[in-house]
Amino acid sequence: MPLDILAIESSCDETAAAVVRDGRQVLSNVINTQVAEHGKYGGVVPEIASRRHIENIVGVVDEALSAAGHTPDTVGAIAVTAAPGLIGALLVGVNYAKGLSLVSGKPLVPVHHLRGHVAANYLAHPDLAPPYLALVVSGGHSHIVEVLDYTGYRTIGQTRDDAAGEAFDKAARAMGLPYPGGVSIDKITPQGDPHAFELPTPHVSGSEYDFSFSGLKTAVVNLLHNAQQKGGTVPVPDLAASFAYKVVDILVNNTLRAAEDFHYRTIALAGGVSANSTLRKRMEEECAGRGIALYLPPLSLCGDNAAMIGAQAYYQLQAGYTADLSLNGAACMDIQAEFS
Repeated sequence: MPLDILAIESSCDETAAAVVRDGRQVLSNVINTQVAEHGKYGGVVPEIASRRHIENIVGVVDEALSAAGHTPDTVGAIAVTAAPGLIGALLVGVNYAKGLSLVSGKPLVPVHHLRGHVAANYLAHPDLAPPYLALVVSGGHSHIVEVLDYTGYRTIGQTRDDAAGEAFDKAARAMGLPYPGGVSIDKITPQGDPHAFELPTPHVSGSEYDFSFSGLKTAVVNLLHNAQQKGGTVPVPDLAASFAYKVVDILVNNTLRAAEDFHYRTIALAGGVSANSTLRKRMEEECAGRGIALYLPPLSLCGDNAAMIGAQAYYQLQAGYTADLSLNGAACMDIQAEFS
């Protein structure tokens, strides 16, 4: 008998709910985004995000259930993103999910946000199964992860400072491009020369799979400031293209090095930055040349959504990972950790 799971996602600025069947089929997927509102401030304002989640969550969940032909009493379980993320935002989703679990008597399944991003690929690729290597890149995270099985992970590389998405946003802001910066840079990149500016390639000494993007972002800011002080201007499309090229070069090189060293012939991309056209194209070219199978999430599932949480929740539930009403949100949590 199929298992339909109601999933809730509220870790940042998207209030989302979905119903997913057996971890692979999306029955409904509803997202209420706050991008336009936060764009006025150049980034996500946590207090505003939390308030909007409170206002939107009832309607979003009801819409997702209705579209799937379900009520809280007819789904098999209630899943929710419990970590990591903005703590106020997380708590809205966690507490609403706990309430639904209490009144319906359905199991409560806590899901790690990054595990959800990885699981987005299961919704588009029925043949994808562990083990494989995943590059998880978003506004707050940049990880190279071994997906050992559906609930087992090992991090072998991660950012030491800014995440890739964060670096995109900050560099875009310095260039005068609108928020979200990663999208703005991706739109303008085709108009520029990716080799116009020679930007540095940061390395983490003794940790060849780790990332560092803070210095690269600072190099862009300094370049712009120096030009301004001299009364000159910088061609933004060229700088945006050069910055995107360098970030992607670092992400791809570290991932391919890890795949070679750890003997993986399958790689999956995940997270908001996996929508970046330069990254997708470069990974496709490099993997094809090496005979590596590459899995990319559809653009609709790259950003935060609840369908990916429902996909991962299926496997968490199969493995016996449920929570009681003492479940709390956590702003920080390693992808390898389990909810206690």
